[in-house]
Amino acid sequence: MAGSSGEQGKGRRAQPQWSPPAGSEPCRLRLYNSLTRNKDVFIPQNGKRVTWYCCGPTVYDASHMGHARSYISFDILRRVLRDYFKFDVFYCMNITDIDDKIIKRARQNCLFEQYQERRPAAAQLLEDIQSALKPFSVKLSETTDPDKKQMLERIQCAVQLAAAPLQEAVRSDLAAEDTDRRAQVLLEEAKDLLSDWLDSTLGSEVTDNSIFSKLPKFWEGEFHKDMEALNVLPPDVLTRVSEYVPEIVNFVQKIVDNGYGYASNGSVYFDTVKFASSERHSYGKLVPEAVGDQKALQEGEGDLSVSADRLSEKRSPSDFALWKASKPGEPSWPCPWGKGRPGWHIECSAMAGTLLGASMDIHGGGFDLRFPHHDNELAQSEAYFENDCWVRYFLHTGHLTIAGCKMSKSLKNFITIKDALKQHSARQLRLAFLMHSWKDTLDYSSNTMESALQFEKFMNEFFLNVKDILRAPVDVTGQFEKWEDEEAELNSSFYDKKAAIHEALCDNVDTRTVLEEMRALVSQCNLYMAARKAARRRPNRALLESVAMYLTHMLKIFGAIEEASPLGFPVGGPGTSLNLESTVMPYLQVLSEFREGVRKIAREKKVPEVLQLSDALRDDVLPELGVRLEDHEGLPTVVKLVDRDTLLKEREEKKRAEEEKRRKKEEAARKKQEQEAARLAKMKVPPSEMFLSESDKYSKFDENGLPTHDTEGKELSKGQAKKLRKLFEAQEKLHREYLQTVQNGGPE
Repeated sequence: MAGSSGEQGKGRRAQPQWSPPAGSEPCRLRLYNSLTRNKDVFIPQNGKRVTWYCCGPTVYDASHMGHARSYISFDILRRVLRDYFKFDVFYCMNITDIDDKIIKRARQNCLFEQYQERRPAAAQLLEDIQSALKPFSVKLSETTDPDKKQMLERIQCAVQLAAAPLQEAVRSDLAAEDTDRRAQVLLEEAKDLLSDWLDSTLGSEVTDNSIFSKLPKFWEGEFHKDMEALNVLPPDVLTRVSEYVPEIVNFVQKIVDNGYGYASNGSVYFDTVKFASSERHSYGKLVPEAVGDQKALQEGEGDLSVSADRLSEKRSPSDFALWKASKPGEPSWPCPWGKGRPGWHIECSAMAGTLLGASMDIHGGGFDLRFPHHDNELAQSEAYFENDCWVRYFLHTGHLTIAGCKMSKSLKNFITIKDALKQHSARQLRLAFLMHSWKDTLDYSSNTMESALQFEKFMNEFFLNVKDILRAPVDVTGQFEKWEDEEAELNSSFYDKKAAIHEALCDNVDTRTVLEEMRALVSQCNLYMAARKAARRRPNRALLESVAMYLTHMLKIFGAIEEASPLGFPVGGPGTSLNLESTVMPYLQVLSEFREGVRKIAREKKVPEVLQLSDALRDDVLPELGVRLEDHEGLPTVVKLVDRDTLLKEREEKKRAEEEKRRKKEEAARKKQEQEAARLAKMKVPPSEMFLSESDKYSKFDENGLPTHDTEGKELSKGQAKKLRKLFEAQEKLHREYLQTVQNGGPE
């Protein structure tokens, strides 16, 4: 009882006070914002929802690697924001299908086709070529850009070379068939020259408006095929200028109503002076130092919009067209100012404004679009919405160079996406982009691609090795093994690498550092597996699977793994990876085990023919089917499903290496033989004769054959005589060796 009363006196035991851990400050995503030229913390305006507008292509020709630079980079950024940082991204992109370039190219194609159909006589063709060369020569003399000048000079030279044979045919009155063949060659070489001349003389007479939609429709289709081939996600919504003309007209009207636009001779211009003088607005937010750059402004207006009469319509040289009055030979739409067509910059403002409202989170485009295109977009949009925040974060992808040079047709380094995909896979191109910062210049070169190929191969070998480990039979409880120090150390490193990767992604989506961290993690795993293999111990399945699954997940986020492959890169073609691996691997495993058994018996019974057949199966037969067998002494053969072309390339490289090794061995043997023959020849010479042939150096010799006087009859110095005596004695020793060898039956 006493004890009981004592317990009651203490009262109820209370839980001790709990303190939360101090924790650490979470890493926040920062993006390089062209509006500030700094890495700014990314804060969407509406929770996790992100509105994003990306400038799409002007579709008048094949998409090239410059386009790939922008769209693959933005695809990576979009995937990272959506799938890693878990933002709800609404991605909008436009297609420019009304533009000066499109109008001019459509007219040129139409007029050239009509010219070809008329089949002009050879004399007429030559006369037209001469007429076309006159304005072309003027254009050439006025061109200051070295690349463009080089391209024009090449065209001029090619046309003149192609014209000479036709001129000769006309003079010599050759057969019609031969003349027609030469005329066809000239037509092909002079297509650009004639197209430009025909457009300048007949362009205003083109009345078939369907050509202005037919051309962009075709090239838009090709662009989408290229993007699909590159594994670039389609936008959530795609806008075409031709479908938004009413919205563009209304957008322009409101800018005029707000006092920032004015009509002039059927066109409407943005009043940059009025806008810049407003307290609420700033003109040239992205590149203020470029404001007033007339060359850049005129390039932004387009080739068909920089004539003297058009430029005179502006109140200020920096003003730009919101709406262009259409000339004869141009498409047009009705509007309050007369028939016309949209300016270049206005399309993005109207379409993005219609879908994303008065302020979007992200606007993206190529670095070269900053001024005037994006600065003018910002100005006219903020004039429309009367705000100062149409875009919160402006992202610009870096330039693309080809082997250190600017990509241009004049340098013959203009690479289309289709051509690039003939050389490398979409994954390899994407890995090359991932190995560089999205905002910096990327050099597309053999070195860049070789780095990407090596990274792909390095990662793929790791995935194949882990798959082989996971295929080894084990019971349910056996898949959970005790961790030793090595596993704990590797796991600790794994978490460190994940943290480093997260920090890199927060730092302006630094994929270059991410891939370096991934490579380092795989290197550590490889060392762990090699140590386990050397100790004849099985690596920890669960730990390696966790690492491989994480790396697979990250590569999927980057778009480098195109399909729902559970682990590693898919094998086979698109859509076949899972079925192929799960279907054929059991059979390949049986084949491998059977081969191992046969090899064991062949070695025991000493049957080399069977071993040769076994090697031929491994080296010649299975690689043709995309199967690699790796034999390891004392360990089971490793079976790997690998891309067939990769295996065949490896086989050729192995053959080349073996051939090089054989050649070097033969060369070394030949040199050794020559050296031995030369030594033998030297050994044969008696010391008394060794100097007698050197009459160009010595004139007198003693009774032993040693020189005493030089060619001028002067007695040799003591130093010279001593040096020659040493050579004499060395030869004496060699000759004795030779005589001994001959006496013992050696070579004479």
